[in-house]
Amino acid sequence: MNKRNIVCFVADQMRSDALHIHHNEASITPNLDHIIDEGVSFENAYCQNPVCVPSRCSFLTGLYPHTLGHRTMHFLQNEDEPNILKEMKNNGYEVIWIGRNDVIPADRLKTDYCDEYYDGIHKENMRDQFVDAFGSMKKHNSQPVKENDELYSFYIGKLKDSEGYGKTDWNCVQSALDYLDRKSKEPDGKPFFLYCTISFPHPPYACEDPWYSSIDREKLNPRRPDIATLPDKASMLYDIAKKQGLHWEEERFNELRATYLAMVSRFDHQFGMLCDKLKEHNFYDNTNIFVWSDHGDYTTDYGIAEKVQNCFEDPISNVPLLIKPSIDIEVKKGISTELVELVDLPSTFADIAGFDLSYVQFGKSLLGALAAHAHKGYACCEGGRIHGEVQAMEKGHGPSSPYWPRLSTQESEGPQHTKACMIRMGDYKYTMRLYEKDEFYDLKKDPMELHNMIDEKCYQDQIQKMKLQLLTWYMQTTDYVPNRKDKR
Repeated sequence: MNKRNIVCFVADQMRSDALHIHHNEASITPNLDHIIDEGVSFENAYCQNPVCVPSRCSFLTGLYPHTLGHRTMHFLQNEDEPNILKEMKNNGYEVIWIGRNDVIPADRLKTDYCDEYYDGIHKENMRDQFVDAFGSMKKHNSQPVKENDELYSFYIGKLKDSEGYGKTDWNCVQSALDYLDRKSKEPDGKPFFLYCTISFPHPPYACEDPWYSSIDREKLNPRRPDIATLPDKASMLYDIAKKQGLHWEEERFNELRATYLAMVSRFDHQFGMLCDKLKEHNFYDNTNIFVWSDHGDYTTDYGIAEKVQNCFEDPISNVPLLIKPSIDIEVKKGISTELVELVDLPSTFADIAGFDLSYVQFGKSLLGALAAHAHKGYACCEGGRIHGEVQAMEKGHGPSSPYWPRLSTQESEGPQHTKACMIRMGDYKYTMRLYEKDEFYDLKKDPMELHNMIDEKCYQDQIQKMKLQLLTWYMQTTDYVPNRKDKR
């Protein structure tokens, strides 16, 4: 039996440039930064959908969201769909699943996918009961409340401690540490696959000391200008910005942004605790460590909080992906600029473990990229719906919900929540939109994606090249035939 252990420490809603090593002087992430001394940080890693459920259904299968229709927060995996957790379990690994789900319906046994499952949640601090958590913690906010804009901004600020919303992740980390303590005392047996999913830095933007006070507000990166000042962007962004109504002074924006980085710093601290425990029990050298996020967060770039479902600016589509391989795997240490996708993870895990996946999928193992070999040369991200897809509208949130600006906009039968797909190749990003104007950005000249160059003559050859690659990609990944036979 191959003895390479695998640990996955997964953030929720962490953008790539939240890491200090990814050009953010205000960020404090020493433990994550240290990975490049032993492994690789892929600074051009992309999720395949910019919201939770579709992204997680994608990176746990190696299938793109459009392949099996996982394009909405309300469509979880069917019982017969593949999943890397199940694959690892069926191939001799002890699979421990801790924290976030967003993949498997609540009425299905988690033990079909893992040996042990810990949700890290107690009734008094359930993360998904956001409105209740927001109300209970608002008293800890040091900033003045201004009508409804604070609710729609998801901003809380400084917490007095880690109780309530902030406690769930500590429960998850402790469960992971307890497992490693127990595993270290067991006779030599199965290798482990530890999949620990954390809630931070998903909004509400709230954090306790010492992390809240540690962020230097003077070092924050420039904020992208408000969307109202920019032409030819997606209509979804204009409508959400209008409904969120964040007409703030820059100092107030900076407090929210600093709080978000504090949440990232706390995540980094918890990751350090996990690494220390692996070292304590002599697991570290033989363990492949993966850190990533399901998607990013606007964090008031373009004047918008949270995320959207069919836009692909780097703040929400470009995510951290850091890999520290076991000592027997070839690696060129440092920061890689290679374009990679989260959909590549299942094939990578199988490659490390030494088995073939039992189903056809579309990811490519990252072991070659770890050794500085060329990867796929492109990355895609997709989202939205066609007109009439009521089941994809995610209704049920009124004006009292902080999600109302986004979800009410998604209910529109205008162009706002309609299908779109992004492809990045080299320094260029092209987005095809079904019902409104396409987008094209030269990221070398315009890294903030402010100027839509779709109509510029000098880029037409490059745009046509990317359209062809997008068409090829769709042809390769659609009309999927499940790996099962009818009973006849």
